[in-house]
Amino acid sequence: MKSERRLRDQVVELLRGGNAHMPFTEAVADFPESHINTRPPNVDYTFWHLLEHLRLTQADILNYLTNADYLELEWPRDYWPPKDALANKQDWDDSVAAFQRDLEAIVAIIADESTDLFATVPSHDEHTTLREALIVADHNAYHIGELGVLRQIEQVWGSRHTE
Repeated sequence: MKSERRLRDQVVELLRGGNAHMPFTEAVADFPESHINTRPPNVDYTFWHLLEHLRLTQADILNYLTNADYLELEWPRDYWPPKDALANKQDWDDSVAAFQRDLEAIVAIIADESTDLFATVPSHDEHTTLREALIVADHNAYHIGELGVLRQIEQVWGSRHTE
């Protein structure tokens, strides 16, 4: 039981952005409203598109984890907003809040000792809860890092990242 608790705690820490990557809250902190719809050089999407991709993908995996009637989304259409979609500050804030809400829902599933981490998800007899949590952590770490790098390229970090 002690090793299972340690596993849960470590997966929760990983999901929340601990260890080797930037937490989501830091990547989106003090984001300048004037750059929400900026497309960095050689990138086909805006900062908000990237944020929405994170949100949509994580929401889909949460649905996959919890819904026996899960229906697979179409890649890439359902995982990204339309290329011409623009956002405002409220859209950005709503995306941030939804991402954090869904992340905490996944964390709650993993932290709940009644959840069998090695049990399969309701709609698939091979994929486990632990597998899906690790995919969320992996996908989020990748794109949160991308968000940080793109902020650096566009020089939109502000004073706390200039040293």
